[in-house]
Amino acid sequence: MSAVHVIGVPLDLGASRRGVDMGPSALRIAGLGDRIAGLGYTVTDRGNLIAPVRETIQPGEAGKKYIGAIAGVCRRLFETADASHAAGAIPVVLGGDHSLSAGSAAATAAAARRQGRRLGLLWIDAHGDMNTPDTSPSGNVHGMPLAALLGPEPGELSAIGGASPAIEAARTVLIGVRNLDPAERERVIASGVHVFTMKDVDRLGMATVAERALELTGRDTDGLHVSFDLDVCDPGIAPGVGTAVKGGLSYREAHLVMETVADSGRLRGIDLVELNPTLDHRNATAELGVELALSALGLRIL
Repeated sequence: MSAVHVIGVPLDLGASRRGVDMGPSALRIAGLGDRIAGLGYTVTDRGNLIAPVRETIQPGEAGKKYIGAIAGVCRRLFETADASHAAGAIPVVLGGDHSLSAGSAAATAAAARRQGRRLGLLWIDAHGDMNTPDTSPSGNVHGMPLAALLGPEPGELSAIGGASPAIEAARTVLIGVRNLDPAERERVIASGVHVFTMKDVDRLGMATVAERALELTGRDTDGLHVSFDLDVCDPGIAPGVGTAVKGGLSYREAHLVMETVADSGRLRGIDLVELNPTLDHRNATAELGVELALSALGLRIL
């Protein structure tokens, strides 16, 4: 694929801490579009989807706050990203909180199904994002998108795209996990997804982890969706995130996994999420996000 469509999703309803709605602007200010074009891609910026402002709506159920509004944004994202896939482009989705991936990854999976193919999912995150309304201590939906993609809860998100599960657990890999809620931990263990915690990264090294992850997501698949939460990186290099957790990926570890994605030639869609410019230092985390996107899209040292 030689075309990239940039899609901004200024959604902050899934998180308690405000500010991630400014993430798409920060990534654009860091030169995302021009720098991707410098790799030889034809870049089209589709602008930002409309997301409701928190002060104008009610949160609704405590176990899944703002779920109706979030599902509406995710459906619009599904439609927009689906059109990008149909045009032969790679959607690069700029968040916004991680709940948006229930729409973007579902669109990549739907595009694969239309061609009679299966999709692998690489979820790079400090958290599992596998809570449900029954297990979430906070009711924040940005902790539920992977649960939705694997089905069946929360139903408002798992139904997006018309297939539940949208993606198979056996072809899903989590990298960088180091913070799970107690009930979520049990769900992750029982789910069948493949997990490489930070302990695994420390013990095995990122080269081995990345190679194994690409092997696992590549079994009987012809494409890969990457959902990259910037909080997977250590706060020392990525301060501008809302749910920072000590002991994350180093600069080179983060780049190596994205470079391995590029080497596979299977990238079909990518999300960059949870960038919070109100917590960033001179746009450093946005710069990192752009650099990581470039690595995934094929920027090489030599």
